[in-house]
Amino acid sequence: MIRIQKHYLLVASLLFLLEILIALFAHDKIIWPYAGDFLATIFLYCLARGLLSAPPKKVALGVLLLSYLIESLQYAGLLAWLGWQHWRLARIVLGSHFEWADLLAYTLGIGLILGIERQIGPICWQRRRQPAALPR
Repeated sequence: MIRIQKHYLLVASLLFLLEILIALFAHDKIIWPYAGDFLATIFLYCLARGLLSAPPKKVALGVLLLSYLIESLQYAGLLAWLGWQHWRLARIVLGSHFEWADLLAYTLGIGLILGIERQIGPICWQRRRQPAALPR
C-alpha cells in the first residue's frame, strides 16, 4: 500500500544528492566503492519507507535482497548482456563488477538504519503531543 511519508523522502533526497556528489567527485578506493554502496542501501530503504506503508524489517529485507540481486547480476555480466557496458550512467547506477565487500557494505547499511530505527524510532520531526491536562 502506498503511503507518502515526507520525512523519509526528504532523507532519501539528501542521500541521493550525496550519492551524486560521490559519483562525480570521489574517485578513490574507499569512498567511491564502499561508502557509496553503504549509503545506497540506506537511500533505497528511506525511499521505500517514504512510499510504502510496510514494517521496517520487511522493507529492510526487501532492500537488502534487491541489493544482493543487483550485485549478483553484476557477477552474471548484466550490463554486457543488455549492451549497456559503455553507458557511464548504467555503470554508476547498476555497477560494473561483482565484489564480496559490496555485499558487506549493503548489509552494514541496512544494519545501521535498522539500529537507528530501533533506537530512536521512525524518522519523524513532528512535535509529539503532550497529553491533555485532566480537568479539575
